[in-house]
Amino acid sequence: MKRRIMLGTYVLSAGYYDAYYLKAQKVRTLLKQDMESVLSGCDAIVTPTCPTTAFKLDELTHDPLQMYLSDILTISVNLAGLPALSLPCGFDHAGLPIGMQVIGRPFDEATILRLGYTFEQATDWHTRRPGT
Repeated sequence: MKRRIMLGTYVLSAGYYDAYYLKAQKVRTLLKQDMESVLSGCDAIVTPTCPTTAFKLDELTHDPLQMYLSDILTISVNLAGLPALSLPCGFDHAGLPIGMQVIGRPFDEATILRLGYTFEQATDWHTRRPGT
């Protein structure tokens, strides 16, 4: 988190605002429009939360790039300002959790919370613990 704050401060500093921030805002607007267009045809999108299963505690602290890449499936949702929910949906062969992300339309938190609740009522993944 500290690295992200430092990068954000750097990008907003004098001389870099026009080069990075304004361009990023334009890309963000396009991303938001694309996501809203996809969601206009459905109630929600269900995706993995991460491209891989969970990593062990402190396993990636020496590799910040790998840590950032684990967020890749949630970044576009955050940039588009959409509500999303992540919940457990299984475990890998090593007993580490797998996350499922439910992405909703703008300001439609009620739908994703209802979907998450319905999934939890139909499964028991939320009651299990890693390694069990």
